[in-house]
Amino acid sequence: MVERALSFGSVAEAYERFRTGYPVELLELVTAYAGEPVRTALEIGAGTGKATRLFAQGAVQVVATEPDAAMLAELRKRLPANVTTVQAAFEELPLDSPYDLVYSAAALHWTDPEGRWDRMAALVRPGGVFASFGVPIQLADPALKEAARAARAPYLEEDGVPSPDGTPEEMPMQWPGTELEQSEWFVDVRQAVVERRLMMSAHDYIGQLSTVSAYVMLPPADRDEVFRRTLEALPETVEIDAQVTAHLARRRR
Repeated sequence: MVERALSFGSVAEAYERFRTGYPVELLELVTAYAGEPVRTALEIGAGTGKATRLFAQGAVQVVATEPDAAMLAELRKRLPANVTTVQAAFEELPLDSPYDLVYSAAALHWTDPEGRWDRMAALVRPGGVFASFGVPIQLADPALKEAARAARAPYLEEDGVPSPDGTPEEMPMQWPGTELEQSEWFVDVRQAVVERRLMMSAHDYIGQLSTVSAYVMLPPADRDEVFRRTLEALPETVEIDAQVTAHLARRRR
């Protein structure tokens, strides 16, 4: 997992180009949950800034943290004036300055589970908010999804990241909500979905796959073959299920 977590720097430019961003409805969801103005925010695993630019809207002062230098360099190319960047992993962050909001976009599963919520609680002020969310890269058409699975199967059985705590997909509450519900530090745990569908070319879909750690870790020849086979199995344009699943929790006062 550590190796996969640190693999994104090699595809930083593709990550910025092909990965989908986050809709304004997500920002509205988080701010409505907060119920009061969010003035300071800390982002864990900011990547190239897909979520950073969303949460930097308005008067929020954002500290965007990212351990990978190449990803951070890509983020800094489009840096809003109210964003400060720090090259550091979650486990390296100082705990002396709590924030109104701490959030993580498709990055929390890369953090060390040991002491995760004790550390998180130290970063969120009492009464403040923690939010985690992500956008799985999924074909909307079940038949095309199966065709893509079959194309990669000889080289890669699964291309996702399994639930960190083993929660089955059919359970109503998914990770990290499951862990938040067990934490002594957080209350009012909620899971919410922002529905969204996107149309893109098959080539852009392959571009997105090229930024997924499971494919990045493949030997180059195998990766090229998977992408060739997948492209052959798809029409020129595909629909993507780009729904955002968010987990929200409030730090105990």
